[in-house]
Amino acid sequence: MQAGVAKCNTDLPEERRMRFRIGINLGDVMVAGDDILGDGVNIAARLEQIAEPDSTFISGTVYDQACNKLELIYSDLGAQTVKNIDHPVRAYRVSEAGAAAVPAPPVSAAKSVRTSAAKPTIAVLPFDNMSKDEEQEIFVDGMTEDIITELSRYHDLFVIARNSTFTYKGKAVDVTEVGRGLGVRYVVEGSVRRVGNRVRITVQLIDAAEGHHLWAERYDRELEDVLAVQDKITQVIVANLPHRVEAAHLE
Repeated sequence: MQAGVAKCNTDLPEERRMRFRIGINLGDVMVAGDDILGDGVNIAARLEQIAEPDSTFISGTVYDQACNKLELIYSDLGAQTVKNIDHPVRAYRVSEAGAAAVPAPPVSAAKSVRTSAAKPTIAVLPFDNMSKDEEQEIFVDGMTEDIITELSRYHDLFVIARNSTFTYKGKAVDVTEVGRGLGVRYVVEGSVRRVGNRVRITVQLIDAAEGHHLWAERYDRELEDVLAVQDKITQVIVANLPHRVEAAHLE
C-alpha cells in the first residue's frame, strides 16, 4: 500500500499528496456490533500514531510471525511507551528490501542509525519551560509540536513522532541515552524563558552519537501575540535545522 501511494504521489505537488502512517499488530480483539475493541486493536492504533508519514510500524508479535517469511527490512525501535497501554510495546519499522534481498535480522535502533546511509534521523525533545509558569507551558509545548510538524515536511529527514519524544518531558536526560532509546543520530533541545512581555528561546542541535553540539542559537522577542511569536520562531528554527543536520550527516 505504501509503495502504491508513493507511486501515485510522484507527479503531484506537495500540497496534494496523500501520506499515510500504518500500524499493524497481531492479537485478540472483541467484536461489539460494528466495532472491534481491546488491546489488540489499541496497540495497532498507537503504533500508527508514533509512526512517521509514509512509514509502517509493526509490533513484536507481528515481527515474530513475519520476520522469516517476508522479504522486508525490519528496524528494531526498541520498547515504546504508548498511551493507555500498561506495558511497553516492542516496535519495528518495516521497509521494502530489494528483489533479491534477505530479511535483515533484528538490530538495535542505535546501530541501525549509525550504520545506515539513509535519511538523517532526528528527535525534537520537549522544550524546557524556564519560567515555571503553568500558563507558559501551553506556549512551550506548542512550539515543540510545531517544530516537529514542520520538520516532518522535509522528506530528506526522518523525524521521530511527538508521542515518543514527549515521554521525556520534564525529565533530566542524557542526550546520548535519548539517541539510543529513540534510535536517532540527532537531537534538538531547547528552553523558553519569559520575563514580563519578553520571551527568550534557546535551541540546540546535538549529535547524540558523538555527544557534541553542532549548532546553537538564542532568540529574543516581544511577546505581543503569543501565537504569532510561536510561528515566527518556529519558522526561523526550521529554516536552519534541516541544513545543519544534512551538512553534519554528510561529514
